[in-house]
Amino acid sequence: MAEAEGEGDVQVPISSSIPSGNDTVWFDVSSLLHRACHDLRTDELISGENFNLFAAMSALEIMDPKMDSGIVSTYYSVDEAIENGAAPIPLSFDRTSDIQHIIDIMDHFLACEATWHKGGSLAQTMFSCIYLLRPERTSSHALLHSFCIVIRATCNALVSAVSVSRTNEEEDLFTMAYGLPLKANGDEKCLSLLHAVEETLCRQLKACKAPLSKRTALEDIEPLQTNLDLEEGFCKAVLCRLRFRKHFYHVLTSLRKPQGKGLELAKKHIISCLSELDSMLKSEDFLRNNSVCGTSENEEEKTTASGCQPVGFDSTLNSRSAAPTPPRAIKLLSWNKAVNYFQKLLHDLDVISSYSLDPVFEGALRFVVDVQKIQPDLVARAHIQLLLVQDGKLYGREPLFAVICKASLLPEGAKNHDIQKNESVQQLGQLLITLFRVLCANTAWQRRKLGKILQDWRIIYVQLELAFRKEFGDAASTSVEQNSLLKICKHILIWVEEQTYWIALRFLTLGFELELYSTSEYCMVYWYIYVVLIKLAEKTHLKMMLSNDSSRRKSKKKKDFVKDIGKDYQVPPAVQLLQCYIYVAQGLMMMLASLRNENKIFLCMGPFNSEQERFVQHFELLQKACLPDHASYFSFSETVSNTRLSTLSMHNCFKDAQRIAKELRGSFANDPDRLAELRQIEQVAEHNYVALNLLCRMGNLEPSLKISFEFIHHPHFATAAVKRS
Repeated sequence: MAEAEGEGDVQVPISSSIPSGNDTVWFDVSSLLHRACHDLRTDELISGENFNLFAAMSALEIMDPKMDSGIVSTYYSVDEAIENGAAPIPLSFDRTSDIQHIIDIMDHFLACEATWHKGGSLAQTMFSCIYLLRPERTSSHALLHSFCIVIRATCNALVSAVSVSRTNEEEDLFTMAYGLPLKANGDEKCLSLLHAVEETLCRQLKACKAPLSKRTALEDIEPLQTNLDLEEGFCKAVLCRLRFRKHFYHVLTSLRKPQGKGLELAKKHIISCLSELDSMLKSEDFLRNNSVCGTSENEEEKTTASGCQPVGFDSTLNSRSAAPTPPRAIKLLSWNKAVNYFQKLLHDLDVISSYSLDPVFEGALRFVVDVQKIQPDLVARAHIQLLLVQDGKLYGREPLFAVICKASLLPEGAKNHDIQKNESVQQLGQLLITLFRVLCANTAWQRRKLGKILQDWRIIYVQLELAFRKEFGDAASTSVEQNSLLKICKHILIWVEEQTYWIALRFLTLGFELELYSTSEYCMVYWYIYVVLIKLAEKTHLKMMLSNDSSRRKSKKKKDFVKDIGKDYQVPPAVQLLQCYIYVAQGLMMMLASLRNENKIFLCMGPFNSEQERFVQHFELLQKACLPDHASYFSFSETVSNTRLSTLSMHNCFKDAQRIAKELRGSFANDPDRLAELRQIEQVAEHNYVALNLLCRMGNLEPSLKISFEFIHHPHFATAAVKRS
């Protein structure tokens, strides 16, 4: 091997385990590594054939508190911390200082909770508070005691929600309790205790705001602290924090009510929560100006509105008492970031609470996909899933077989057919539940899971087909019963295929959101989207035709029905919308292929992976499920190998997409979401139509002209931009 020379070069020694011979080729990769280090941003990864993102997730990251356990501990036990005065009761001998310490504890809890929601462990965030670990210590302090109880009840409600929804798979630390006291005697009375303390605070606020003439009647009410000039500000600061906790707990309990019966109540409490958060932000200046610590931390590091360090907390406290706890201390979110997090969470929960519980399967799918666009965090996604699937039913109301019958456009009476007792049909219902759960996962987890369940949907199709054939053999001999069963079987099988291709399409488009594709790979990606869309449109169209034929047979005599079949069949708007996307995907694929063939740009080349290897890496899960049949790298290469700009100019797919999108406006006039979707398609088609015409007129691309593809109008379909450098 010729060793690499020069300063900074990487010299690779010859290992005795590596065979050497005429076929061995060594080359210097220093320049490649230097370029990679320069181009890679934080959290990015070079994906190699034998080391991908999945493998990287199992790698050790030094100094990551979740993966690399250091050992830093101030106290050996909670009792030692208490003996050293880490959690005093009362908090201070000065009543003014005492109330400020309580407000700091309330604020720090907010930062701890937001950090926990974002992936920190419960032991290092919420239960880093000694007062929470020893509930009996606060019993003499009504305000602190009631607050700690509602905090513990909130933690328990959230752990329960995420555990039941099983979204904790993607973040293991969330539901790990480490043997901590998530429940204590009296927690069920948290709201009544909180209400009693709130009433006392309201009387104190009313007393300090009363004019001098009326204060004599209120002299028996003890103020929060000794400085009467600050009484109103402190009362308001404590009240808004206490009320936020009360309303937030109400939100969580309302969302867990069966069959979505608590959604309206949840919306009211969400509005109250957001109002109290605004009041908390308004109290920041007052608390900072009157803080007992006298100094203020950096805005990015402070975990309280006042900027003071709270008493009673130690993030390393559980390192020894709870063995599985990651011992290294974690960095908490700042108080301002915590407030922003809860505002975002509440807005997401408000979107969920506003859902109409549409019993139509397609409506539920659209709801989940639309909510995922606002990038909800773990807690919000857990509650989406809990709302969708309850007791093995959609929203806890609709039996899954009834949902399948309605989605496959079967008559209303079909949902009572005995075929629902078939084992394969019941397995299909479980696959439906799995699909909903997967769609509620985070984007990266969702894509991986979607790719894996594709094979399950292909297998269930075969199992259903075999089961239905057996049913035909066992069915009664009357032709009416056999025809009824045959119709149900056809509809369900077509619907299963339709959903399989919908999952495949979702799998492909999520790659754009995760930025998994490079520009040089867009051609193969849009080819795959194109062939999947064709099959999806075909199955959707067939399902609707079967449904229309059935309804026409019922409403017309046989002679009239034969005449009706001869008439031109109008393509349903849903199929035309898919046709729109087919034209856009085809246009982008052909445009990119022409640029590759004629101008030698956007070629899929690299030192590690050939184009065929990248094709396999991106679409391996689709290929294993044979989606679609005969879709292969050879098919892709054959399709794009002879494409030229001159042939594209004769048939511009983008023009067809524009035309269909404009025609569909009337069909979706009452659906604002679909209209917005059509506008996006029109913009992509229009800009690409102009860009393609420009490229066709120019022929070869001038060196001064640069073409790029940007996602400015649609998240999945790129817009070509031709610019002079």
